[in-house]
Amino acid sequence: MTGRLGIVAGGGQLPRRLVESCRASGRDVFVLALEGAAEPETVRGVPHAWCRMGAAVTGLSLLRENHVTELVLAGSVRRPSLVTLRPDWRAAKLFARIGYRALGDDGLLSAVVSELEQEGFRVLGVDQLLDGGGIAEGPLGKIHPDLQSVADIERGLRIARAIGALDIGQAVVVQQGLVLGVEAVEGTDELLRRCAALRREGPGGVLVKVEKPGQERRADRPTIGHRTVVLAAETGLLGIAIEAEATIVLDRDEVIRTADRAGLFVVGIRRS
Repeated sequence: MTGRLGIVAGGGQLPRRLVESCRASGRDVFVLALEGAAEPETVRGVPHAWCRMGAAVTGLSLLRENHVTELVLAGSVRRPSLVTLRPDWRAAKLFARIGYRALGDDGLLSAVVSELEQEGFRVLGVDQLLDGGGIAEGPLGKIHPDLQSVADIERGLRIARAIGALDIGQAVVVQQGLVLGVEAVEGTDELLRRCAALRREGPGGVLVKVEKPGQERRADRPTIGHRTVVLAAETGLLGIAIEAEATIVLDRDEVIRTADRAGLFVVGIRRS
């Protein structure tokens, strides 16, 4: 029998979708909401507690006090400096061992997952809890990429693999062969907003988003949703290419409807 699920919640829609999925399936859930990241809507009507990111002792105690046996990490978190983080002794011990400043985001998340497992929790991936989150290869809606977009996708895929191997980010925006921007600490939404001011004349570009090589798949899976499509359209892009069988698509039907209305493609691609 499965025990109570704990959702360590960052920002965005994903944590709330997990809450709704658990309610629909009758799964008992407790949300540990990260201060400065999680949104109030995420914890509405659900057992929860707020915890600052550097308070590992408090966070672990809250999970145990609420009888959590399985954990999922979900939502975006802007990585703070150590000064801002103010780690307690438990977090400081972990960071000293793994080298907080030297690790990229995926390396840090992998270390956190390992630490949680050593504490006795079973860590799950979002894809194990959300039905139908991923996509197959090919277009989701009515719109297909043209030849220029296919070329931009191929270039974007090469760049995304390179920055992913360096544990920098998952996404890149390419227009007419020119890299307008790569994702770093700001996240995909801010990448799109930044690229809106950099758009060139002529056919719009594409957003390419893929999993980092060797990424810890139980944390920070590539994710898009309705907001991603809206921002891509506002940026003047022609479409979005995401890694098939690896990227989570929130509210798939709404994503498809929004993309079709905007004349924007969403396509699943394979990494060669």
